[in-house]
Amino acid sequence: MERRFFALSADMYVKGRWYLSDPVDSEGAEIDDIWQFTEGRPLETQEPLRIPIQRPGEPLDIEFAGAGKAPVVSERVAAVFREQASDDVQFFPVRVDGRAEPYFILNAVRTLRCIDEAACREVQHFTADEEMFAERAGQYRYVGGLRIDKSKVGGARVFRLWGWPLPLIVDEEVKEALEANGIFGGKFEEV
Repeated sequence: MERRFFALSADMYVKGRWYLSDPVDSEGAEIDDIWQFTEGRPLETQEPLRIPIQRPGEPLDIEFAGAGKAPVVSERVAAVFREQASDDVQFFPVRVDGRAEPYFILNAVRTLRCIDEAACREVQHFTADEEMFAERAGQYRYVGGLRIDKSKVGGARVFRLWGWPLPLIVDEEVKEALEANGIFGGKFEEV
């Protein structure tokens, strides 16, 4: 049976949900790179971070915080990822303003070049002649109807995509374990 994969994202339709801002250091100063948690690579141990609440509301088990879209997860979600995909993720403890329970930034440590361009609905690339984005030439400007080539995934269970890093991709077993644990605030779309 062929493995199935899903993009895990925040469920924006949870009524009264909270919205989190980008991580800051313990003093409230911006961190150097808010996008580092979507790059799909191992990171060095971070200084203690905290997450300000942009808009108060119902706490979620998973939220993609601020402009940088850092995945912020509850202890319950972190436990599932530790059990199911410990080789594919790192966790950095964070303090969410106004919350006593533990939260973590989840960092996927793998990036795979596996987008199946022919199977996607639409694909646009950055080009070398775009002065503002020259360093991103060949990477994806837009991917609609995302599909991946499963033959290029290998044993990875959680990963990011080369050239299109925002989707957090999980395999079906991770998805089912998260659903069995009652993940609140996440949704899955098959890729």
